[in-house]
Amino acid sequence: MDVSEMFDRMPFNDRLGIELVEIGDGYAIGELDLGIEHSSNPDRMIAHGGVTYSLADTIAGAAVVAANETVTPTVDMRIDYLAPATGGTLRAEAEIVRNGNSVAAVEVTITDDRGRTIATARGTYKASGATGETAWRDDPAT
Repeated sequence: MDVSEMFDRMPFNDRLGIELVEIGDGYAIGELDLGIEHSSNPDRMIAHGGVTYSLADTIAGAAVVAANETVTPTVDMRIDYLAPATGGTLRAEAEIVRNGNSVAAVEVTITDDRGRTIATARGTYKASGATGETAWRDDPAT
C-alpha cells in the first residue's frame, strides 16, 4: 500500500492543508501551515485545538498504515495541549511504540516552527486493519 498516495487522496488532509513530509516503517512526519481559517479566535491567530488534534491523528495513522500496509482505523487518542499555536507551521512527528496483533500504540509530538512543543498525543489504532465490510473500500476483498 502506497501510504503517500493514499494520504494525497484524502480530502480532509487537503481541506486542512496537512502535508506528509516523511514516512517510514512505523514513523511519519507531517506539517500544516497555519492560516486564519485554522483559528479559534476571530481577532488573532490561535489554532483551534481540533486542528492540532487532526494533525496528530492523521500523522499517527500514517505511521501505522506504513508499518502494517493496510487501513488502520483510530481506536482512541489522548492529547495534551501544552502551548497555543499562534502561527507559522505545525510539525507532527509520530512513532509507533508498540505494534501488536490487534492494536498499535503511537506517540506524537507537535511542535511549531520555533521549536516549542505545542502538544503531545498518544493514540491507539487497529493494527490488523479493516477486515470484511469497511467504509474505506468499495470492495472489502481489496
